[in-house]
Amino acid sequence: MDRFPGPYTGQSQCSAPRSPLRDFLRTETGSAAILAAAALVAIVWVNVAAHTYTVFWETHLYVGVGVHGVSLSLREWVNSGLMTLFFFVVGLEARREFDMGELRDRRRLVLPLAAGVSGMLVPVAVYLAVNAGQPSVHGWGAAMSTDTALALGVLAVVGGRMPGGLRVFLLTITVVDDFVALGVITVAYSERVVVPALLVALGVLGVVLLIRRLGVRRGAVYALLALVIWVALLESRVDPVVVGLAMGLLTYAYPAARADLEHATGLFRLFREQPTPELERSVRVGIASTISPNDRLQGLFHPWTSYVIVPLFALANAGIPLNAGELGRAFTSPVTLGILVAFVVGKPLGIVGASALTYASSRGRIRPPVGWGAVTAGGAIAGTGFTVSLLIATLAFDGDLLQEAKIGILSALVCSLLTSRLVTGLVTALPRGLRQRALLGHAETIVDLAVPVDPDKDRVRGPRHAPVTIVEYGDYECPYCGLAEPVVRELLGGFGDVRYVWRHLPLTDIHLHAQLAAQGAEAAGAQGRYWDMHDLLLSHQGALRLDHLRGYAGDIGLDAERFERDLRHPKVLARIAEDVESADLSQVAGTPTFFVNGRRHHGAYDIASLSAAVWAARDRAALVAR
Repeated sequence: MDRFPGPYTGQSQCSAPRSPLRDFLRTETGSAAILAAAALVAIVWVNVAAHTYTVFWETHLYVGVGVHGVSLSLREWVNSGLMTLFFFVVGLEARREFDMGELRDRRRLVLPLAAGVSGMLVPVAVYLAVNAGQPSVHGWGAAMSTDTALALGVLAVVGGRMPGGLRVFLLTITVVDDFVALGVITVAYSERVVVPALLVALGVLGVVLLIRRLGVRRGAVYALLALVIWVALLESRVDPVVVGLAMGLLTYAYPAARADLEHATGLFRLFREQPTPELERSVRVGIASTISPNDRLQGLFHPWTSYVIVPLFALANAGIPLNAGELGRAFTSPVTLGILVAFVVGKPLGIVGASALTYASSRGRIRPPVGWGAVTAGGAIAGTGFTVSLLIATLAFDGDLLQEAKIGILSALVCSLLTSRLVTGLVTALPRGLRQRALLGHAETIVDLAVPVDPDKDRVRGPRHAPVTIVEYGDYECPYCGLAEPVVRELLGGFGDVRYVWRHLPLTDIHLHAQLAAQGAEAAGAQGRYWDMHDLLLSHQGALRLDHLRGYAGDIGLDAERFERDLRHPKVLARIAEDVESADLSQVAGTPTFFVNGRRHHGAYDIASLSAAVWAARDRAALVAR
């Protein structure tokens, strides 16, 4: 089906297909403001009515049947219950990147893994050095973890000219960060473990792995088993939030297959003819099966975790009494200073240092996906710790030490924001050539286009050896391809060094005349008039029957008899079939789908978005050519 969920707006702009990674980043950065507001409300609340703040969050809530249930304070329900869903979403996104994103090339995991681990070890070492010999030394876990939502929010605010690859690099580091942090919580900050309950949790996890291997897809089954594991871990005195990350990492991600979409279309047609309850259920199951469980669950839970759960966590834990005495004591406290220096200095040092060491030890074979200036900016942004740091602080401290830890975390957040702004400002102020190298680097990019462009075979418009190539998989009857066509024309007119390639992907299950239109274009191409026919077809999408094609052939001066003969020639049919096969290899399921220098373009197809993609591809091509 046409992959445009929204309407066309404007002369040269059409809405974009949804990219799960972009949705993830947009939601995270959008929720950062709500998270900051919730933290501010907590601070105001505790300073205006401290007693009510404490009483409210210490109120106990019992959930269960009879004597069998769980009784926790409201703060504990948020920290150990709702935050399990937050880590579930983190696990889902990590699995998606591993299955379909940048990390599907496993070599690309080495550097962010090293940077993520080092970006935790160095801050811990800084904290331990500041707190050496103090009772507060056991709180080292509060000084190591980056907040994903706030880090991406800071990047959106201060990193407007940073390359897109920095977001993925930073996201990967924060996922590693969260994974290690949960291990630290489980090992270092859980109370004495109750072994029988822990064995029950591990046994049920084994059942989850077994039924997953057997192909069970019922979400209710997994939800029930996850709940059992959560309760068992709670009874074992191991923090149960770890079950969220584990379940997320076990949830497959895969792209929608064209065959599955065609099957769903067929089911809907049956329902249209016979709208029965049985067929309605078949349609729902058929449509659901085209989307991976990972994507469905992210769409369901991610907005709730970002806009509700994490802000609730901030509201429950960020309440800090602020007065001259508290602040004066805090900024002479090794807890506050240790956390502050760990995040502001230790985080960037650990990330940049590990990245450089990995690059040097591999003799340049393992490189960061962005330039060193962008890596440094990412290291500074990673100093924004909040959610997991507060979670560990509440486990490690109480009383005055907990208040000092909270002040250190909030102070580090403000300082990291200022440091990030300074670093990004310095990098973007460099001369153009130096700035390109600092931002983009020389890492090889993943190529999403499975079949490379062949100028001797593909339908190419523009310079044969242009540094930037745009490939569009299109359908002449797809209205969104027609709406994107003026944008492509404007783009080619504005850039003299861009070549454009059209590849056929007729969606025959929903567009009755798409295949014939593609054959008409190729038949015109046999007489050297491919692009003339191409333009006519896209400008007359409602008139693509055989008689219309004959009229267009006459309009552009084709030999009518030869056109009729070539229209169904085996070579023409084979040519279109090759394009369709190449679309399947590149996991293209809908139209229009664009690739810029081999990378799939995610985002709007307006002139600004495509121009930005072309500029980025051109800059990277120029660096490679040097």
